Amino acid sequence: VLVAVKAAGICGTDVHIAIEGTLRVAYTPITLGHEGAGEVTAVGSEVTQRRVGDRVCISPGFGCGECPTCRKGKEDLCPTPRILGMNHDGAFAEYIKVPEKGLVSLPAGIAYPEAAIITDAVSTAYHAVVKRGRLEAGEKVAIFGCGGVGHHGVIFAKLMGAGKIVAVDIVPGILKRAQQAGADEIVNANEEDAADRIKRLTGGEGVDLALEFVGRRETVTAALKSLRRGGRVVVVGTGNERVETPPLYIFVGGEYALMGSLGFGNSDLTEVLRLVGSGKLDLSASVSEVLPLNEINLALEKIAMRTGDTLRIVVLPWG
Repeated sequence: VLVAVKAAGICGTDVHIAIEGTLRVAYTPITLGHEGAGEVTAVGSEVTQRRVGDRVCISPGFGCGECPTCRKGKEDLCPTPRILGMNHDGAFAEYIKVPEKGLVSLPAGIAYPEAAIITDAVSTAYHAVVKRGRLEAGEKVAIFGCGGVGHHGVIFAKLMGAGKIVAVDIVPGILKRAQQAGADEIVNANEEDAADRIKRLTGGEGVDLALEFVGRRETVTAALKSLRRGGRVVVVGTGNERVETPPLYIFVGGEYALMGSLGFGNSDLTEVLRLVGSGKLDLSASVSEVLPLNEINLALEKIAMRTGDTLRIVVLPWG
C-alpha cells in the first residue's frame, strides 16, 4: 500500500540515531521516522483490505507473518521484524510503502498530527501500563521519564484509576506537564534521590508499579528501589547499558518483577484510537509543535537539547 504521509511524529529513538549516534540502523542512507499517519493513494494487486482514499495510521513495525510468534498473533514480537526507520524506510517523507497489515483505520474525527503520535508515543505507553504492567485501580505508580512516551504513561495511569501517581524527571517543564496530566506528586531527580523520595511519599512502603521510559541503568535501578514488596518494574526505555538486579536474597525475597515492554500490537493501537474517538482520552495537549518537514533538523535538535517542555513535535511532509 502506498500512503501519502500527512503527519509524522519525532521520537527520542530518532534523536538517538540522527543526533547521538547511540542506535544503529540496518543500512544507510535510510529514511527515519516511525510515527506516521496518512491517506492511501495506491494499492497493490493482492491488497484486499485497503482502498484509495482510506485514512490510516501506520504501524511502526510489522512481523514476517510466518514464524511461530507471528502465527500466534504476536507480530510485535517477531524475531525478524521490519521496523520503520531502522531496517525499512520510514515516515519522514511524502510517501511511504508498507504491507497492508501495517495499517490501521483512522476514524474521521481524529486529526493527522494526533494520529501520528498515537502510533508510538501513545500506544507504547498504553501497552506498558495496561498490558505489561497490568495496572489495577487503586495501585500506586511511579513514572520515570515523563517526556513524550512517559507523559502518556501518566495519562493512562490516571485513566486506569491509579491510587497515587509519582512522576520523576529532571526537566521542570516536563514535570509541570506531568502534574497537569494527572500526577499527584513530582520528583526532580537532579535535586533529590528519586527512590528515597517515592518511599517517603508512600509512607515507607513503595509503589506497586514503576515504569521506566528513559533507558538508563540508573533509572532502572531507582525504579527497582522504589518498589514495595511484591512490586513490579516495566522497562520501556531502550539503550546499550546493562542493568543489575538487587542481590538475589532481596530480589527473590521481595518477589520483585522486572520486565520489558516493546512497542505495542495493532490491537493496542485500535484500542487507543477507540479511547480517543469516544472522548475518554484527550490528546489535544500532546502535540507541542508542528513544523514542515524541511525543518526536521531543527526539530531533532530541540528534542535532543531537552531544554524546554516539549512532548512531541510533528512534521508535515505536505505543509
